[in-house]
Amino acid sequence: MSKHFELMQRMEEEQSSPTESLPAPFSPPLGVQRKRNGQRRWANDEALRLVQQIFLLQTQEPPRVVVFAGIDHGNGCSQICASVAEILAKDARRPVCLVEANFRSPALPELFGTTNHYGLTEALLQKGPIGPFAKLVNEDNLWLLSSGSLASDSPRLLNSERLQERIKELRQEFEFVIIDAPPLTRYSDALALGKLADGLVLVLEADSTRRDAAAVVAANLRSANIPILAAVLNKRTFPIPDTIYKRL
Repeated sequence: MSKHFELMQRMEEEQSSPTESLPAPFSPPLGVQRKRNGQRRWANDEALRLVQQIFLLQTQEPPRVVVFAGIDHGNGCSQICASVAEILAKDARRPVCLVEANFRSPALPELFGTTNHYGLTEALLQKGPIGPFAKLVNEDNLWLLSSGSLASDSPRLLNSERLQERIKELRQEFEFVIIDAPPLTRYSDALALGKLADGLVLVLEADSTRRDAAAVVAANLRSANIPILAAVLNKRTFPIPDTIYKRL
């Protein structure tokens, strides 16, 4: 039995097992709770499918450095990145580094309840091995390289030769590197990162992302010879009642 099959089987078992949650100080209306639960369930299921499709079910060597970028701001790219990285890191033998390369609106440190003061910016400006710049964020061998201290000119660092060197180091230190990038319609950062990666995953938002904007982005990525590994339609709604949804 391959380790890929074992990991997939273990993840599916964990997805189906009940989990306990801490009581929240405020409980939203039942309809809002159902919508949020449906979106969270879909995000986890979609992340699992992405991991299987992109990393585990490949007949050839799977991509090891992957950029995730939304079409527009607020498409939920950071949450998808975090979910994918957490699933990959459940195999303790496969260290994963989640990189916050979104210098425009970093969100990953807040998702993991950690600080953002020391990370990718410092790694690009200072010498030394890449390891100490990353933080271990859970016991499943998941590391976070946050964006670090930011300034108005920080995004220019993503076009530096130093970034190429650091990406090479990350390949050597980690089995998988998941990079969270700024939205593609506003900035060129994701293009610069995509050229150093093995491919890019597009994150679109249901009922928000315009078809023509997505088409232009896809054309720009192809012109830059950046492989599009997958596209995610995020923030879909679930009108089915929660009790019925669980039976499907």
